[in-house]
Amino acid sequence: MLVMKYVIALVFVGILASLGSALFFMLKGGPSDDKSRAKSGGMARALTVRIGLSVVLFLCVLLAWKLGYIQPGGLPVGK
Repeated sequence: MLVMKYVIALVFVGILASLGSALFFMLKGGPSDDKSRAKSGGMARALTVRIGLSVVLFLCVLLAWKLGYIQPGGLPVGK
């Protein structure tokens, strides 16, 4: 169970790092820069990595729920 927490935390940090990388590529050059194609390629790659990590995070949470590592604990109804 402890390993799953570390995996989820590591994937979440990876998602945030990917968003930071996309921000860096977005702010790196101006709109009249000749390297705008390279800039958009780096930003698109960073956002693709973020989407992939988000899917992995969702699958990890789903797997942890199916294996019984986590339990839903919503609010009580009718109070």
